[in-house]
Formats: sequence, structure tokens, C-alpha cells
Amino acid sequence: MSTGPGADSAPAPDTHNTPTGGDTPTDPEAPGRDPRKSRMFSSLQVRNYRLFFLGQVVSNIGTWMQRIAQDWLVLTLTASSAAVGITTALQFLPMLLFGLYGGVLVDRLRKRPTLLVTQSAMALTSLVLAALTLTGQVEVWHVYVAAFVTGLATVVDNPARQSFVAELVGPGQLQNAVSLNSANFQSARLVGPAVAGLLITGVGTGWAFLLNGLSFIAPLAGLMMMRARELHAVTPSPRGKGQLREGLRYVAGRPELVWPIVLVGFIGTFAFNFPVYLSAFAHDVFHGGAGTYSLFNTLMAVGSLAGALLAARRGTARLRLLILAALAFGGLEIVAAGAPTLWLFALLMIPIGLFAMTVNVTTNTSIQMATDPAVRGRVMALYMMVFLGGAPVGAPIVGWITDTYGARVGLAVGGAVAALAAAVIGGILARVGNLRLTVGWDRGHPQVRFVPRERQQELTAVA
Repeated sequence: MSTGPGADSAPAPDTHNTPTGGDTPTDPEAPGRDPRKSRMFSSLQVRNYRLFFLGQVVSNIGTWMQRIAQDWLVLTLTASSAAVGITTALQFLPMLLFGLYGGVLVDRLRKRPTLLVTQSAMALTSLVLAALTLTGQVEVWHVYVAAFVTGLATVVDNPARQSFVAELVGPGQLQNAVSLNSANFQSARLVGPAVAGLLITGVGTGWAFLLNGLSFIAPLAGLMMMRARELHAVTPSPRGKGQLREGLRYVAGRPELVWPIVLVGFIGTFAFNFPVYLSAFAHDVFHGGAGTYSLFNTLMAVGSLAGALLAARRGTARLRLLILAALAFGGLEIVAAGAPTLWLFALLMIPIGLFAMTVNVTTNTSIQMATDPAVRGRVMALYMMVFLGGAPVGAPIVGWITDTYGARVGLAVGGAVAALAAAVIGGILARVGNLRLTVGWDRGHPQVRFVPRERQQELTAVA
């Protein structure tokens, strides 16, 4: 997708013959570098990505402020938790309904101008909501409309931002850049809600909306200051019939794409419903209040930030790591479900957040690296639709399980679904790739890896 003259298209690696990723990195590394390691902040050396990253630092803090202020405003106006749920559903509904069409548009359009439009639309929505709130004219339907409009903008903005990262840094730095984006978002998750709380109690929710609207100045300025000639630009796909079906067929024919998306679909639907689980544990199991719930979320954000930074350090994205991280994530949720004390449960939020972020980053990067740039927007839209769209679908299910059988059973079921899905899909990927799981020791440390069946026979013969 071209964003400037003279730029070459970033090559798509050929991973079709190694659907599990095996022991081969999914991104090329510079000669002489250890492919398993990367400098933690190496992608920030790229000027265009640095501008993008700094803009997102400011915007993400504003986004978290808006989330908290929006929910609090609806609760204040209606005194109804159901109304808060409706607001959340309206914000995610467009992605569930139109996410694939957003991906088609992203593949047809130049990404930088597209992001200028979507970011401006979200900024304008926040500023209008701020004006209504600060003048005392706001009603709950205004918030509903604002949430839905933001969701519509996200349908295009999300896949455009996801796929634009590859154009900013190229395939060699993609893992690092995606990981730093996640670290950026998790850092804002620690700061934004705290700032929103101070604003709401000090001067009112309207100021949180206003500051979020103004925060979009930073990413918009960064996009305008980028050097088009330094982008790893991709030629836009021409308009044509059947492009949505083409994207779906592209994914369906590649196990290294379809099975990770299926895996995050199960995890996002049943295991990532932390508002349901953590609020139930805080209130029903440990008989705490909002402070206990906030503690759980804060510790999970700390773990998620650590997971994102470790992913940036690794420099590679392997599907083997995705399967093992998903197994660990599901297992830890099952362990946490039986935690006898509040502090043990709270401390378990750190590794749960770490492995949840590892699953997120590894899936995102491996899918991008295995996808032809010409269809990357459609593939990323499908990924985000499954990942984000699963939560509204799964929340009522896990909520009913939690209400009927208790918070411990609800969390254990979510963890079991994640672990079982990881085990089954790992087996499918290994079979498709003609691989076998081996467990052994390397320099005194346990090692789990997939190796070709022929190599496994050789190792057995030597032993």
C-alpha cells in the first residue's frame, strides 16, 4: 500500500511450508545477530516509528481516561450497570458486524491518510461529548451514539494501525515494534485510569473527554511529520468484486494463519473476560470493594507490561511460543481459581498478565509476518474481529456460569477452555507441519520444542 513514491514493498516471508513456525524465526535478522534476541527498544531507532510511538503514548492515556469517564458518566446518568454494558456493546458491535469490510477498505487505501481521517473522527467525537457534558446538556443517548461512532471509526482504524506498523519498520523489526506498541498500551493502562479518577472527582467527567479529544493532536502531528520515502510502502489493492471472500479464502488455506486466529477466538471469548472474573472475585470471594478490584487490574497491567517488554527483547515470533504461552495462561487461571487467600490471588495476576500479553503479541506478529502485504488489512481485520468480538459474545456465558456456580468455577472454566484449545490446536499444527513434540534438557535447563519427525527418528537412533 503506497504512502509515497519510490518505496519498495516489504517482502512477505514464505512460511507456508512450516505452519508451526518450528525452530525457524518468522522474521529475518541482520547478519551476525542472534535471531532469538533483539535490543528491547531497537525499533525506536526508526524515525517514522518513533513519531508513531510517541503519538500513541499520549493518545493511549487519553483513551483509558475516556473509557473510565464514559462508564462513570453512564452510571451517574442511569444508575444502571446494564446501561454501562450497553455502552460497551455499542462500542464493540461495529467491529463484530463490519470488521471484515473494514479490512477490505484498509487494503484498498493508503494507510497514513486513512489514519489521519479515523483519528480525527475519534477526536471530534470526544470533543463533542466533552462540550455536551461540560454544558450540562448530555443525556445517555448521546453517550450511546458517541460509543457507536467511535466503534465505527475503530473498524477501519484498528486494522490500519496494525498493518501500518509493518510499513513503518519493515519485517525485520516487526516483532519488536508490535511488542513496544503493547507495552505502550499497558503503560497507559496504569496511568490513564488514575488520571481519569482525579479528573472525575476533582473537576468532572467532561474534562476527561476534553483531554482525550486534545490528546489526538499528538498522533495526528506524528503522522503528518513522517517521511513518506522511508516507509516500507505496499501498493493498494485495486477495487474489485469478491475481495472479502478472497481474504477469507486466503486465511482458510493457510494453517499458520487460521489456527492461531481460532486459538485467540477461544481465549478471547472465554478466558479474557477479566471484568467479569475479577469483579466477582473482589466482591463475592474476598468481600472487597473497588480498591480490591483496582488492585487486581493494576497487578495484571504490571504483568502485561513485563510480557510486552520481554516480547520486544525476544525479537522473534514462533507459533511454538504461542502454544506454550496459551497453555501456561490457561493453567495459571485454573490455579488462581483455587487460590485460598486474596494476596496469593493478587500475585497470580502478574504472571497471568504476562502470559496473556505473550499470547497477544506472538499471535499478532506471527500473523502479520506470514501474511502477504496485499491482504494484510483483511487478515488483521479478521484477527481483531475474532479477538475483540469474542468478548461481548462470551461475557454473558461466563457471567451466567459465574453467577450460577461461583467465581472460582467461572475462572477455572475459562482457564480450562484456553488450555484445552491450546493443546488441541498445538497438536493440529504439529501434525500439519509433520512435527513431533520433544521434551529434554539443554545445558541443565528443560527444553520443549517441535522438531521434524525425521529428525526425531535420528535423535532416537542416536540415543
